[in-house]
Amino acid sequence: MEKQTAGRDNLEEFAPQFAALNDDVLFGEVWAREKELSPRDRSLITVASLLTQGVPQLEAHLKIAKQNGVMKEEIVELITHLAFYVGWPQAWSAFNLAKEIFTEE
Repeated sequence: MEKQTAGRDNLEEFAPQFAALNDDVLFGEVWAREKELSPRDRSLITVASLLTQGVPQLEAHLKIAKQNGVMKEEIVELITHLAFYVGWPQAWSAFNLAKEIFTEE
């Protein structure tokens, strides 16, 4: 997985410790534990979690999931399954994001 710099790019001056934890611990250490759980599997779990919370980071993690090899069909199935747990409007929103991301070349 490529080195993440989103924390520092967006928050380094305002919240430097949070930025460092985001880039160095979350993405630098936790996501790097590929023997324990592959980046693809971590992406599926993360997308599912963010979908249930309805947070803006879902879009970024859908893109990461695609980069990590998650297929369109898997995302469609994940959203369809979770629609019954998180709510239909939430699923519609997630499908609109996924459709944009998984139909881009």
